[in-house]
Amino acid sequence: MSGGPVTARRGTGRAGLLLVAAAAAWVWVVTRGGDMAAMPGSMGLGLLPFLAVWTLMMAAMMLPATVPVAALYARTITAHRTSRMVVFTVAYLLVWAAAGLPAYALAAGLGRAATLPAVAGTAVAAAVFAVSGVYQLTPLKDRCLARCRSPIGLMLRYASYPGPSRDLRAGAHHGAFCLGCCWSLMVLLAAFGVMNLWAMVVLAAVITIEKLAPAGRVVARAVGIGSIALAVAVFWVPALAPGLTGGGMTGM
Repeated sequence: MSGGPVTARRGTGRAGLLLVAAAAAWVWVVTRGGDMAAMPGSMGLGLLPFLAVWTLMMAAMMLPATVPVAALYARTITAHRTSRMVVFTVAYLLVWAAAGLPAYALAAGLGRAATLPAVAGTAVAAAVFAVSGVYQLTPLKDRCLARCRSPIGLMLRYASYPGPSRDLRAGAHHGAFCLGCCWSLMVLLAAFGVMNLWAMVVLAAVITIEKLAPAGRVVARAVGIGSIALAVAVFWVPALAPGLTGGGMTGM
């Protein structure tokens, strides 16, 4: 299996619909998310509204980097390509929507750190940075990233899925690998602020580079080392984690 990123020409038109969906999600985040940007934790939302916002965020951040894989999968479809790609994409996003359940619990719990003494919020921020950074350096991260970067083996597996559930299963399976690859980056939103636009843009860029750039694995490790460095630096500069220390960077 090649270690480079996936490239696919045929099927790109249908997969390009993912870029349209991602662009629409970004428009919503930029135009409608400002009121929630400065709110800590779960942004004052109940579970269902939080899951809706979370899913839109994941669509904005994750779908652009998924286009090459979706284009490759589209090449395996001979009929009803558009509707089947919609099912594939919805299944992919359902995995991230499900991840919103622990994300909500984590956000609600960590949101309380913003009301604690500054030293407590800083300690929690350091733990978040450290957990994220350590995972970035683990073999499991490497394995999931490798599947996202070069999923030819996955395509062969998906081709063996029988019946009308193939697209649903394929989208969910690939979504699970993406979740395994990127959850450590999403955890950082707890430190930076869940709706911190600049953090979302930077993390989306990191995700795209990790998955598509030739040096993606090197970038993933560099981000891990940088996150561990932030775990130390935040004790001296608490504003590095405005979502947990009440710094002034949580706004859009």
